[in-house]
Amino acid sequence: MTGIIEINVHGKNVEAAIREIKEQLDSAGTGTYRIRIIHGFHGGTRIRDGIWDEFSYGREPKVKRITMGDNQGITEFVLREF
Repeated sequence: MTGIIEINVHGKNVEAAIREIKEQLDSAGTGTYRIRIIHGFHGGTRIRDGIWDEFSYGREPKVKRITMGDNQGITEFVLREF
C-alpha cells in the first residue's frame, strides 16, 4: 500500500467532499503520510476554501500542515514527514 491516499472530489458539494475526506482521514493507517485531494480549479475553488476552513488551524490533529499540490486544483494534507 502506498503512503499517499488520493481523493477525487470533483462534482461533489462542499459537505460531501468534507465527509469523504474525514472518512479517509479516519481510515488512514500509520503508513500514510499524505492525503492528496483533487478538487479542480475553476469549479473546485469553493471546495478548496471549505477544506481549508474545516481542516486548517490545528482543527484536525492528524493533519500536521496543509499545502497546495502541484497545481491549484490540488490540496495536500501532510500527516507526517516522509
